[in-house]
Amino acid sequence: MKKLLIANRGEIAVRIARTAREMGLRTVAVASEVDARALHVRTCDEHVVLGPAEPARSYLDVAAVLAAARSTGADAVHPGYGFLSENADFARAVIDAGLTWVGPTPDSMDRMGDKIAARQAARAAGLPVIEGVESDDTAAVAAIGFPLLVKAAAGGGGKGMRVVASAQDLPHALAEARSEATAAFGDGTVYAERYLVRPRHVEVQVLGDGRGAVWALGERECSVQRRHQKLVEESACVALDPATRTRLLDGACALARSVGYVGAGTLEFLLDAEGRFWFLEMNTRLQVEHPVTELRYGRDLVRDQLLVAAGEPVEPPGEPLGHAIECRLVAEDPAAGFVPGPGQIRALRWPEGPGIRVDAGVAAGDEVPVHYDPLLAKLVVHAPDREAARRRMVRALTELVLVGVPHTGELLREVLEHPAFAAGELATDFLPRHFEGWQPPAVDLPLYVAAARALSGGARPTGAVAARLPGPWETVGRWS
Repeated sequence: MKKLLIANRGEIAVRIARTAREMGLRTVAVASEVDARALHVRTCDEHVVLGPAEPARSYLDVAAVLAAARSTGADAVHPGYGFLSENADFARAVIDAGLTWVGPTPDSMDRMGDKIAARQAARAAGLPVIEGVESDDTAAVAAIGFPLLVKAAAGGGGKGMRVVASAQDLPHALAEARSEATAAFGDGTVYAERYLVRPRHVEVQVLGDGRGAVWALGERECSVQRRHQKLVEESACVALDPATRTRLLDGACALARSVGYVGAGTLEFLLDAEGRFWFLEMNTRLQVEHPVTELRYGRDLVRDQLLVAAGEPVEPPGEPLGHAIECRLVAEDPAAGFVPGPGQIRALRWPEGPGIRVDAGVAAGDEVPVHYDPLLAKLVVHAPDREAARRRMVRALTELVLVGVPHTGELLREVLEHPAFAAGELATDFLPRHFEGWQPPAVDLPLYVAAARALSGGARPTGAVAARLPGPWETVGRWS
């Protein structure tokens, strides 16, 4: 490989480009018209504008992505996560074009990227699977009993997923899930499974070396979610005893080996209070939360992906060290039901110091478009133990300054400070249980004075930020 095209945008494209540069590869960004000056474009050596903002006409346009590779002389493609990353037909098209595909084989993507097929493979590998029906027939789905969960067969990130409380809600939920899945992944197939009340969401990072070995790089706790999308992830999971952890990791590796998996992938499970776990699905790509695994294991999973794709050997994992926590900074307003908050970032200061990592897709002055996932950045910390990591993350979130768009930073700080989080008492209903109707606290004046100093022209904040100010922004600005 000499030149890598990154078929994605935002923080993951920036993150991949940085590792590629360290490995001596030139990088090509692709972008929609509204992303033509985005940070991922500025980070790469060259870029190609694919088309309009609509994903189907840009980031999901296979022909346009392949044309970009041809026109720039790229000889490899990394799909990141989301968009085309779990599309086996795209992987085949990349390979058929004579390019190196940085990901699992298309056949294993077919088997595990489709959640229905993955359930069948998990059963064959001896893993417990949640009771469900691999159909969207209304009567068959209703026979599971309520509450139940309707899920998209393709993709992830909570898209195409609906909790259904009663039979009368089912037809509408099925229709909504199909529509959302079609828009997000180009595949409207859905299925249903029994909805477990108050489980933990735990996942296992696996890495296939392309030479027959599959390793598990520990587990991640991902139970702090809103609308089935994760906000806080950590490694390790404090709820796992050594015997359960061994069964979980060994089972994940057995399933990955059974489908000939190569490269990085993640198997997701639900865990109940008695330590029983059930297989949910496999994500045949790099996960958003992969940095917590990287920090504990002291390795670069993107580098591992590139080495495997090039047929080079990769080192087996060593023993994990310490504890890592990741918080997703998202351009949404938690005080208004997590509505997206597009706009311009007027002032930005990332936290710094020992054990802190920031994977960002934006910089001060950038526009946050309305067309895509609103993830701005990931704040990640590593420390010798969980409590030290928790305190470090609280400090990092306290130092964060971001003005111009509403975001999840203040909510995340309160989550990390909550006694239940500190005690490791987590479940997928953590946010609605402890933060239903959350409103931001009174303004932290020193933080906004720092933001005012960073601003040019006295720009006015919007959304939740504006609502928290103790007076007109012009007045706050003068306090600086």
